[in-house]
Amino acid sequence: MRTHAVQVVGTGSDLPGEPIGNDTIESLAGSLPEDVGADIGIEYRHWIIDPATGEHRDSNTGMAERAARAALADAGIEPAEVDLLILATATPEYPLPPTVNLVQERLGTGPCTTLELRSGGAGTAQAIELARLQMLAGGHRTAVVIGSEATSPALAPIFLDVPAGKVRIRDRIPMYMFGDGAGAVVLRAVGEDEEAGGAAAGGVVGGASAAIDPDRAPGIQVIGGGTHAPIRDQLAAKRLVTLKVDVVSAGHVAPSLVAHAIGDTLAACDADPTGVDVCVVPEGNSGWMRAASDEGAVNRDEWTKIPGEFTDSLARRGALGCAGPLVCLDDAVRDGDIQAGQRVLLVGIESSKWVHAGVLVDWTKEANR
Repeated sequence: MRTHAVQVVGTGSDLPGEPIGNDTIESLAGSLPEDVGADIGIEYRHWIIDPATGEHRDSNTGMAERAARAALADAGIEPAEVDLLILATATPEYPLPPTVNLVQERLGTGPCTTLELRSGGAGTAQAIELARLQMLAGGHRTAVVIGSEATSPALAPIFLDVPAGKVRIRDRIPMYMFGDGAGAVVLRAVGEDEEAGGAAAGGVVGGASAAIDPDRAPGIQVIGGGTHAPIRDQLAAKRLVTLKVDVVSAGHVAPSLVAHAIGDTLAACDADPTGVDVCVVPEGNSGWMRAASDEGAVNRDEWTKIPGEFTDSLARRGALGCAGPLVCLDDAVRDGDIQAGQRVLLVGIESSKWVHAGVLVDWTKEANR
């Protein structure tokens, strides 16, 4: 079969445990200044750790497996049919083996091509475009793309055995920001002979990605457990793993990342912004973008010409890294915000080293839940 198009045929997500509200975070670490909390804009998040003890109640692999199973069930496809499995994460369980292969084992796909992208938010959009290119080349029929993150284990040392009032403000901010979760999509190759009545196949139109400010210092860093310093020195540090967030830089550059993701993706697909019905941006919304534009932080205007809705799940899910775009997409599908026949632009950004990615999809899947 000659592949003519690659369609999104299933979506799924998984969030561990019950949602954790800001009142719980305040009891663990203390409150945030009112203006800082308002800028973050997050009310709930999910963690794999028990906030009271720091014990792990779930895992990156577990969430990724369940999200993939949910997407496969949504598509009506068995795991054994999967011949391409791609996972993007910044929080793998081990340096080796790759988390994607642990998920492969638990899903029971049997032999298949596996790839893992180390990324902090742009990875799932990059992975969808990578899968599309692999499938158009004719080597694969069914792909599952997963984004999964388990950030809470790196947060636990901030507050465990520390009185709430003694946690520094800069250390409280990541606790209010980050959540854990996983999202997945199933992609299916469509041949010319499978198009009903000669109708257009739709599906993933294309994508784009770039790192736009390589000389700028990282906005997010996870330091520890790597090869940057001798192990003995790392063990002697106050924390084995330290999560650093430059909130000021991230807040300043993120709107520009979103604008570049939208503009570059539309340009790569030779698409007009006026044709976009839904823009999925897990790290922000149109109001946030307009405020940044008024402040001169955004120098591209393609996003202003999109007549459709901007949708995000940030307030109720937290910042989810690679999981964010696909969790937000699944939320939008479940909420009825995405319908067959619509053109959807999915955006992923990361402040680690200022990377953006996007994919444009002509949505073909009918809602079935």
